Order: sequence, then C-alpha cells, then structure tokens
Amino acid sequence: MKKSIFKNYLYNLIYQVIVIILPLITTPYLSRVLGVENIGTYSYTLSIVTYFVLVGSLGIAMYGQREIAYVQDDKIKRTKIFWEIIIVRFITLFISIIAFYFMYVSRGDYRVYYRIFMLEIIATMLDISWFFQGMEEFKKTVGRNLIVRIVSVILIFTLIKQQSDLGKYIFIYCFSTFLGNLSLWFYLPKYLTKIPIATLKLRQHIKPTISLFIPQIATQVYTVLDKTMIGTILNDMSEVGYYEQGQKITKLMLAVITALGTVVSPRIANTYANGSKDELKRYIKQSFRFVWFLACPMIAGMIAVAPNFVPIFYGQGYEKVVTILCVISPLILAIGLNNVTGVQYLIQVKKQRIFTITVIMGAIINMLFNFILIHILKSIGAAIASVMAETIILIAQLIFIKKEIKIKSVYEASSKYIISSIVMFIITICLSNITNNQLYNLLLQVTVGVSVYFTMLLLLKDSFFKEIINKVLEKLQLHLK
Repeated sequence: MKKSIFKNYLYNLIYQVIVIILPLITTPYLSRVLGVENIGTYSYTLSIVTYFVLVGSLGIAMYGQREIAYVQDDKIKRTKIFWEIIIVRFITLFISIIAFYFMYVSRGDYRVYYRIFMLEIIATMLDISWFFQGMEEFKKTVGRNLIVRIVSVILIFTLIKQQSDLGKYIFIYCFSTFLGNLSLWFYLPKYLTKIPIATLKLRQHIKPTISLFIPQIATQVYTVLDKTMIGTILNDMSEVGYYEQGQKITKLMLAVITALGTVVSPRIANTYANGSKDELKRYIKQSFRFVWFLACPMIAGMIAVAPNFVPIFYGQGYEKVVTILCVISPLILAIGLNNVTGVQYLIQVKKQRIFTITVIMGAIINMLFNFILIHILKSIGAAIASVMAETIILIAQLIFIKKEIKIKSVYEASSKYIISSIVMFIITICLSNITNNQLYNLLLQVTVGVSVYFTMLLLLKDSFFKEIINKVLEKLQLHLK
C-alpha cells in the first residue's frame, strides 16, 4: 500500500524544520554570547569538515534512497542492498576520517575544534535516514530526533555562557547529530531479514555512487566553498559570520520547500520503475507548482521584513546581514525549482550524467564569480555568486529535459503567486516603520503579509491553494470524529 504523500510531506517537513528551527531558537543567544567572529570560526571549520564528510559519503545517501525505493516491497532485496551500501559507506568514511586526522586534527590553528568535529564524521557513518526515505517511512525520523534536538537546545542554554565556550557548542552540535543518527538503528529489525553474508556484492555499488558523488562535490562548491573562500581570501571570520547568519534563514525556508522533494523522490523512482510515465509527469508538475506557491511569498517577505528582523533576532553588530538576506533570497526559488528538475526527476530516472554536467557548470561559474566578487563585495559577493550559480543550473537542466518536461510547465502556474506576492510585498513594506517599536512592526508585517497573500490567492481562485485547504480540512474532520 502506497504511503500518503501529504502525510509524508508533513512528517518530513516537521523533521527538516526541527533540524534547522531548533538551532535558530538558539541563534539569537549564541550570536550575542559567542560573537560574530566565533560564529565565523565555527562556520569556516565546519566547511572544512564537510568536505571530508562529503568525500567519505560518496553519493551513497542519494543513491541508497533511490535503490531502496526501487525494491521497497521486497524484504530480501532491500536487506541485501542496505547491508551492501552501509558497508561501503563505513569503509569510505573510515578512510576519510584517517585523512582528516593527519591533515587537520594533528596541526593548524583550529585543531582543537577539528578534534571535536571528528565526531561529526563518525555520526555520518551511522546515518541511515536514506533507508527510511527510500521506504517512504518519514514518521520514523521525527520522534527520536525531536527529543535529541530539544536536549541539545537545553544544553546550549545551560553550558554556553561566554565566548570561550565555542568548543562546547561544537561538541553539542556533533553529539546531537551522533545520537539522532544512532537512534534510527533501533527501527531497522522490522524492515530487514537475515541473509547470507556471502551473497553481498559491494563492488556493484561503487560506480553508481561515484557518478552521484561528482555532482554532490560540485554542489558543495557553492554551498560550502563560499564560506571557505570568504575566510581564506579575506582572512576575516566576521565576514564568514555575516554570511553564515544570512544563510541560516534561507536554509530554513528552503527546508520547507525541499521537504516535499525528499518525499516525492522515492515515489517518482518507484513510479519510473513501474513504467507509469503519465503519473510521473503529474508528480513533477505538482512539485513545480508547490515551489512557486511557497517560494514567491518567502522571497517577498524576507526582503520586506529583513530591516526589522535582523536587529531583533541577531542583535547589534549584524547589520550587514540585512543586505545579504535581500541579495540571497532568490536562492529559495532557484534551488526549489532545480530540486524538482535535478533531484526529483533527473536522479530518479537515472539521468545522472545530465545532472552532473549542469551542476559542474554551475560550480565552475560560482567559483569564478566568488573569486572576483568576494574581493570586491566580500560576503555580499559570495551571495550574488550563489544566486547566479543556482540560476544557471536551473536554466541548463530545463534545456536538457525540455523533450520530457515542457519548460512551459515550470512557469505556467506562477502568475497568481507572483501577483499575490507583489501585492503582499507592497503592503508589508509600507508597514516596516509604522511605529518606533521594531518588534511590533515585524509582527504586524508578518501577520498582515500572510493574510494578504492567502486572501489574494482566494480572490484569484487558485485551485492548488483550494486543494491544500480541502486536504487540511479533511484531516481535521477525521481527527475530530
């Protein structure tokens, strides 16, 4: 029996928001206690660790999710695939952690932090969320991780008291990830069965994981390397800190959108395996519409409220984040759309080559513009380069798949969301300085902005919004009975 995409979206949305929203709860506190330079140091060292996590992981998470989705109804096959993939993951990450130790942990100015970050690589070894995503069992990832994340928030407020506590913060971050990943293993016995070890064949997974590893490496160029380049080129951790804080808000909003992609991807893979092309295209079309539905008001809202939001949320000394938020906001739409074309479509229908070419193209352009713009505009330059890279990737992917997915289907339903967002923006920007109280202005902007956007969709008779309302009402009626 197929799981409900709507339910799975809600579960995964909860999980993704938990992963990002709980750290955001602590951000106002940490930004004041640790300071912008320490936040920049944390972001810079984490970017270095991410490369080793990425190299050690290959493309296993994305590949594993897809392969499990193909055989989710066959217990023996999924058991065999799981153990083959997890053994490969253990081996590659073990090699990665050894390399990380000799290159960074045993030397350098930040080695004390890198020692703690070794736990992050170990935690990645235990990450089996890809298995449950492939099984479309998203509820499993929510409960235990919620508890772990809440505990980490409590520890942050309890233990982080001064600027010298950066090491404690990094440990809390890594240890909570470790516990969250470890907890999912307790659910495994229900989904697996006993198989002879001699039947396991590891070599067959090497080539396809590497084929997915290449685009992931390229993707990290403009999601992680930007921070590394800011720190290296400018040698100013404050600029890294500004960029990190601007990215946090963008990532939260993206999590709401890409949560659907994580849910739909295994369904598309399973649909493709069964040869249902019309159903596959229907899923893709709905995904495009969903991205426009959320991304347009998020971008407009972010730009409108940034001047009031940043001083309240981050405190004094983070004024530059206002500009970064405004510049980087189009990433929400660009990443949202190319998540549909790339992750939801190209990867699931085994067109990794096209995905790889487009992502590498974007990565090269991002590196070039990072090098030029960071020298001139510092962290703002990195934000511009990221938006340009994602936009180019989207355009390239649309050109490559235009025979299967018509470009018209990407934007044909966007007009109502764009119009509604423009009206919302004009009204909310007028409310930005209505009083001398920034908090009151912010709350008024958010409340009125959300109300205006949804009212406009009702007036424009948007069928997608009405469908969402009907589904929510149906769920409420079922729970009330």
